[in-house]
Amino acid sequence: MRRRTQARDACPRERRLKLLRRITLLGFVLLLVGAAGGVWLVHTQRSAMERPLRIGDEPFVYTVPSGASIARVARDLEAAGIIESPLRLVLEARWSGDAGRIKAGEYALEPGLTPSGLIDLLVEGVVVQYPFTIIEGWTFRELRRRIAGSEELVQTLKGLSDAEVMAKLGHPEMHPEGRFFPETYHFPSGATDLQLLSRAFDTMAGYLESAWAGRAPDLPLSSPDEALVLASIVEKETGAAEERARIAGVFVSRLRRGMRLETDPTVIYGLGDDFDGDLTKADLRRDTPYNTYTRKGLPPTPIAIASAAAIDAVAVPIEDGSLFFVSKGDGRHVFSSNYDDHRKAVYHYQIRARRSERTAQSESE
Repeated sequence: MRRRTQARDACPRERRLKLLRRITLLGFVLLLVGAAGGVWLVHTQRSAMERPLRIGDEPFVYTVPSGASIARVARDLEAAGIIESPLRLVLEARWSGDAGRIKAGEYALEPGLTPSGLIDLLVEGVVVQYPFTIIEGWTFRELRRRIAGSEELVQTLKGLSDAEVMAKLGHPEMHPEGRFFPETYHFPSGATDLQLLSRAFDTMAGYLESAWAGRAPDLPLSSPDEALVLASIVEKETGAAEERARIAGVFVSRLRRGMRLETDPTVIYGLGDDFDGDLTKADLRRDTPYNTYTRKGLPPTPIAIASAAAIDAVAVPIEDGSLFFVSKGDGRHVFSSNYDDHRKAVYHYQIRARRSERTAQSESE
């Protein structure tokens, strides 16, 4: 009787064990399937993130609005035909923790860019940069005219006087001439004209301070401002790089001796709109604060934007005894240490050259 009971008890136990083995096997199978599915999903996601966007042959410019979410960006780019699955882009940004780190601005999406690269671009804020070049030798009037003609800069200074512009820059008592460093500046969309001028002003101030700190001893200049004034004259007198330090040396030597600088560019600047392109003897005798033929010392302000090379030349000039120079007509000059040699050079390179030119013109007619 006990044996039959034990036999009956064994049957349900075996069935339970079989059922448990089946459940375990099914669970294992499901786990494998789930793992395989997860691997497939990850692989599919990674492949999608590394597949180039449908940009075409030219960069696609897209502006991320201020406060826009990654979902907004994904919808916009889907509407533009750039991405296939906005959901994948959103998931990738959220999984990586970058969804809340994208930056507003104008972006140039280059051909070959992937969704993963797009997210990096938006997080790093690599926005489109526009160039604006300030040229040495420009006056402040020319600089303002060029800035006003820029289509990329936001115009905020229209109608303001030069003094009002300087006040907005935080320097209400300073004359603007020559105060903006010449180089190419890059700025994003939405930058203002005032921001550009502020950068150029600060760059010039920093460069001038550095050059002044490394100046030659015993210069007859009392401040960095005076160095900037003289550098602007050197800038207008020569475009030959190897001559700048010698030209600066001539002016420094004349200042030491109390001689007038007698430089045409200052006279022209002082004439302003009255200058018709032909500098006459009457112009040289017409007294203005900038006429270095009628007044000793430096003019009251720079006369143009000086290059870094001109500033360096003034800070460390070459004084070789020369007190005069005259243009040879090819962009270079002849230097003289005395007035007699200077008169001969003037006759040879200026007077005789002009006579030869007039003779050639009359013969051609």
